[in-house]
Amino acid sequence: MTGLFFQLIWVLPLIAALVLYKLVLRVFFGMVIVPDDRIGLVVKKFALYGSDKRLPDGRIIATKGEAGMQAQPLAPGLYWGMWPWQFGITMAPFTIIEQGKLGLVKAKDGASLDTGRVLGRPVECDKFQDAQAFLDNKGQKGPQAAFLTPGSYRINTFLFDIVMVDITQIHENKVGIVTTLDGEPLDKGEIAGGSVAGHRNFQDPMAFISAGGKKGLQEDVILAGTYFLNPWFVIVEQVEMVHIPIGYVGVVNSFVGPEGKDTSGDSFKHGNIVKKNEKGVWDEPLDPGKHPINIYTHAVEVVPTTNIVLNWANSRTEAHELDKNLSTISVRSSDGFTFNLDVSQIIHIPRNEAPKVIARFGNMRNLVSQVLEPTIANYFRNSAQRSDVIEFLSNRSQRQEDAKGHICKVLADYNVVGVDTLIGDIVPPEALMKTLTDRKIAEQERVTYEIQRSAQVERKEFESAKAGADMQPEIVKSTRQVEINTQMAAAKVAAAKGDAESRVINAKADAENRMINAKADAEAKIVIAKADASATEVNGTAEAGKIKAIGLAEAEVTKQKTEAMGTEQYAIVRVAEALAVNGVKLVPEILVSGKEGGNSGLVDALIGTELFKKLQSESEKKEYKKE
Repeated sequence: MTGLFFQLIWVLPLIAALVLYKLVLRVFFGMVIVPDDRIGLVVKKFALYGSDKRLPDGRIIATKGEAGMQAQPLAPGLYWGMWPWQFGITMAPFTIIEQGKLGLVKAKDGASLDTGRVLGRPVECDKFQDAQAFLDNKGQKGPQAAFLTPGSYRINTFLFDIVMVDITQIHENKVGIVTTLDGEPLDKGEIAGGSVAGHRNFQDPMAFISAGGKKGLQEDVILAGTYFLNPWFVIVEQVEMVHIPIGYVGVVNSFVGPEGKDTSGDSFKHGNIVKKNEKGVWDEPLDPGKHPINIYTHAVEVVPTTNIVLNWANSRTEAHELDKNLSTISVRSSDGFTFNLDVSQIIHIPRNEAPKVIARFGNMRNLVSQVLEPTIANYFRNSAQRSDVIEFLSNRSQRQEDAKGHICKVLADYNVVGVDTLIGDIVPPEALMKTLTDRKIAEQERVTYEIQRSAQVERKEFESAKAGADMQPEIVKSTRQVEINTQMAAAKVAAAKGDAESRVINAKADAENRMINAKADAEAKIVIAKADASATEVNGTAEAGKIKAIGLAEAEVTKQKTEAMGTEQYAIVRVAEALAVNGVKLVPEILVSGKEGGNSGLVDALIGTELFKKLQSESEKKEYKKE
């Protein structure tokens, strides 16, 4: 501690000596040392000469030795004669503009701004580091068009205020829409300034103004990138690029540009179709992609070129939402029923027709609300009034085809292609629906009963078929037998036919033979008859002789038998022979005799008779069995 104290004792006198030396130099010699990182801002407290050294009226910065704040600062270094009783020296740091920043400059002194201007025009002044040159070159008081880029500057802050702002950066897929705060007034009827050259995307305000650039909204936009833009000169709004999806085109309606000649032809009377970059609807739409369009000077209507489905339904809306305000169509039939009808319409807008559609309607929503909605709703209302509900429901397909034809024809007049008209859900009245439901249930029950009946019939047929299948072998056998019998019958028929034909032939032959034979027989019979007559005569004579001879012979035999047996005995023999020949019994079967004892003979006769009958009956049975 003691050692430190003794060191301070030696240092303090040295410091005091140096301070005293500096004060002596400053007071007696006017020495000023400006460090390397500073500038000396000088205020002159009084002028050594007369009134001609006073600042002019309205000026605050002295350029010619007047009393007051001096335009020329002291750069880093050593200066003499700057006595403290006459000059006040303020050490000010360098002005440093960081990366990513801009230094906006506002002059506190200088010439007045030109009439109608808000920015001071640039003058030669070493980027505002030479305040003397700025004022001598008639630099203007107020915000300056020129600005400081990143770097280090010796700026006299008595004359200039420096405001640091961010560098303007336009992001990817965006565009910068520019509004200028200085320039010539816009022409009457214009909403934006046209394109001018030389200002390097509005980074050179004076080049823009000198080229006749207009103050206000600009037609030109700036693309993605980094720009040194003076916000006292321009206001930049970043917006998304116009994105045209695949399946769409962008129809551009330009509010700026020269008046163009209508290219739509005499038949189109609903707006001007002009060439690109002219005022009006461009005849060439934007294809799918991203486009740097100024949305304040150009309106882009995205038009689908693929098929669009629009639904007249309360519960269904497509992604494009063009049918968001469409609802189920309520119609009334000829029989007084009111019912709801859902309809879908498919349309297509050709690419080359899209500008005409937009020129006529302005946008797709107007096309839907002004054409499609009334056309389709009125068509189905009129169609429903010409038929009853049942007919409308039953002829749905035909209604759909008729609607398609009518609506396609109407849409063609508006440069729109009608692809198809589809009838969706039909909601008939509840009472009618109940009637139809009951009828349908009855029909279904009838069908059910019919199916059941058919099932029973089929079951019966199945059982019959099964039984038939079981009998199939017998049927086959019978069929084969029938075929055999048929073939045999056919053979017999053929044989009989052949036999008949043969018999006919034979009969004819027999007839002919018989005729021939008859003739021959006739002739033969004549001859035979004659021969027979002769023969009969001869035979008769011979037979008579024969009979006579036999009779004589028998008479001779009888005579001899009678002589031998006697006449009575021979007669009995002849009677017996005659009885035998005729079956007459010579002796009775029962013989009744009359003996002593009364009736015993009769009884015996009866017994014998019964016994004979019994024996005769048994004999007949035996004979029957033998047979």
